[in-house]
Amino acid sequence: MKSQIEEEFSDFYEKWVVQLEEHLRLLLVVSKEKPQEAVCEAVVSKLTAHHKEYYTVKWASAADDVLAFFTPLWLTALENAYLWVTGWKPSMAFRLVESLKKADAGQSGGDGGATLAGLTEEQVRKIEGLRVKMKAEEEKVEREMERMQVAMADRKMVELAGMERVARKNEDAAAVGQVDVMVNAAVKGLLCGLEKVMKMADCVRLKTLKGVLDVLNPMQSVDFLAATTMLQIQMKKWGAIRDKRCRIDNQKKCLVIINH
Repeated sequence: MKSQIEEEFSDFYEKWVVQLEEHLRLLLVVSKEKPQEAVCEAVVSKLTAHHKEYYTVKWASAADDVLAFFTPLWLTALENAYLWVTGWKPSMAFRLVESLKKADAGQSGGDGGATLAGLTEEQVRKIEGLRVKMKAEEEKVEREMERMQVAMADRKMVELAGMERVARKNEDAAAVGQVDVMVNAAVKGLLCGLEKVMKMADCVRLKTLKGVLDVLNPMQSVDFLAATTMLQIQMKKWGAIRDKRCRIDNQKKCLVIINH
């Protein structure tokens, strides 16, 4: 059963993805027609604003239920498998830039047009510098996440687990109540830590997106955002197909068991 936050954010995310698909259609049109820079900049600005809206709503919702974002019910199993601290891993953006650069070079013959195949030496240098910087930021987030995970085995948590077991075994209502208060306080501390790590990871994601777009020219930014958006949408579609097949297979297995 979904919590209130899960219900509300699921509704928001469903509408957000529909709008994302509309942004993708516009990006693909602009990428094909290659209009003036002002048009490209406007399209890029609209999509970045759309992403900022996602994180604004996410942070507001996580303040009430951060665990919902570590096990998001609004994502498919495939999407969940590739989550990095509640979202996409920043390193993926740099791999995508490299993939687009190679793909465009093969298609355009390296003609230096307004595609990622036309990255200048200075742009390549700046992207690489950003990649190294964001990798260090990723590792910082991962160390903090590891610290939070290991904290579950701290002496305080172990003692609380033992105290609760003894209190319930002795059917001591007063002791159980006291332990519950301490457990709630400890869990609250853990959740605050998880919320902090989530926000750290989101900041690295936003820094990466802004950093890459700052290096690319308007047309290159359109191509890059079109590729990232298409990948996100297709991953959701592939995951939905897989989830549907799993449900059908499970239903068939249940029918076989019932019939036997």
